[in-house]
Amino acid sequence: MSLKPISAVNSMSYEDFISIFGNVIEHCSLCAAAVWRDRPFSDVNSLHKSFCQFADQLPIGGKEGILRLHPDLAGRLAMSGGLTNESTKEQQSAGLNTLTDQEKQNMHDLNQQYKQKFGFPFVICARENKKEAILTGLERRLNNSGETEAVTGVEEVKKICRLRLLDIVDSSSKL
Repeated sequence: MSLKPISAVNSMSYEDFISIFGNVIEHCSLCAAAVWRDRPFSDVNSLHKSFCQFADQLPIGGKEGILRLHPDLAGRLAMSGGLTNESTKEQQSAGLNTLTDQEKQNMHDLNQQYKQKFGFPFVICARENKKEAILTGLERRLNNSGETEAVTGVEEVKKICRLRLLDIVDSSSKL
């Protein structure tokens, strides 16, 4: 897919915008629906800023809702091929598809502890990390409070969103 200039993004119909940007925040086309009204965007940065502002203004429960839409890292969906194309590429870039049996078990156990404690999956920007850093981060973040983790998780979602936007929109394109 070729990168879209920001002018094309700004002229998209509501339906096309949702179709193209509905997964920049995993499985959350509602975010794209809310951001569409912020057009015109001056560049990819202003588009990203709109997504971030939407996520930031959510109450903690809304932030947790966004996090619940994310899959477990190296979890059941990854093993069965059920991830979105974006998540598959991101988890592969972090090396999560090359975990040893021991690492898989450790990841599974930590993911379960995390979800049991917080009620949503552990989210980290896999494209900015490798499997070792992800396992370490998962262990470390288990010590956080629920509110801290919801905010931290959404900060990671915003990083993921930015990288996904850069996969769609030409970053040199400006109004």
